[in-house]
Amino acid sequence: MGALRVKVWDLPVRLVHWSFVLIIAGLWKSGEDGDLDLHKTLGLVMLGLVAFRILWGLMGSSTARFASFVRGPGAVVRYLRRLFSGARENLAGHNPLGALSVVALLGLLAAQVGFGLIAQDVDGIESGQLAYLVSYDTADWARGMHHLLFNVLLVLIAVHVIAVLFYLLFKRDNLITPMVTGSKAFDGPVEAPVMAPVWRFVLCAVLAAGLAYWVSLGAPLPGGG
Repeated sequence: MGALRVKVWDLPVRLVHWSFVLIIAGLWKSGEDGDLDLHKTLGLVMLGLVAFRILWGLMGSSTARFASFVRGPGAVVRYLRRLFSGARENLAGHNPLGALSVVALLGLLAAQVGFGLIAQDVDGIESGQLAYLVSYDTADWARGMHHLLFNVLLVLIAVHVIAVLFYLLFKRDNLITPMVTGSKAFDGPVEAPVMAPVWRFVLCAVLAAGLAYWVSLGAPLPGGG
């Protein structure tokens, strides 16, 4: 019997995944070049992407939802015990270890964006859109954390890439192609994921874009405060 192809990743998940790759590269380059206008613009785009992915993790397709793939320590330990067996698992979506990577990356990206929004340079000339909400000392601390967390993020990205190569070379499990095409071949029975309707994507996209736009205005308080 031939391999069974199943759609495991919807288009929103794939678009956000590869957008993360491009935007992170753009943020690094603009930061290195000192192009703070572009850096802040890309930071707002990242804010929208992170917000969308969190919303999609609550309302999206079954493989995108946190409730479907985030597992407790016991499940992670059991998965680690059979990780080096060489056997492929018929699992549509994130495995327990991959789930930790997703949560960690999203958390780091959210924190990185948050610190960037309230950060301020040493001279107080350039600042994030929400720096006016905090003191200079807090904004200066956020600037340091913004730089520190980016290095932590690079380490986590490197670990993620190594893990993908491990699955490809050792487990003979290609995780890259499904994140491009959306479909994956299985050599055994697998429960087909449930794809979310388009209206949920539109709702999440509008909410995420609205948040990014509101923050771009300096997050004005009700009543003009």
